Amino acid sequence: MEPPVHPMSSLFAQLGLPSDKASIEGFIATHSPLREDVRLADAPFWTPAQAAFLREEILEDADWAEIVDQLDASLRA
Repeated sequence: MEPPVHPMSSLFAQLGLPSDKASIEGFIATHSPLREDVRLADAPFWTPAQAAFLREEILEDADWAEIVDQLDASLRA
């Protein structure tokens, strides 16, 4: 059985952010580019709870890790 795959909209909803396509694109445009020396979870625009969620998902290589990595890449593009 393959692990669940979460779309970007689900990640944004999980983070308590607007999750429609325009809002996601706007968030990425507003916060890009993220400096290479800043870890995604350490970016200044997250709340403490959002940062903790992102950090935990990557650390545990949880089922959200793949989409968190995609968000990270999108913010650095």
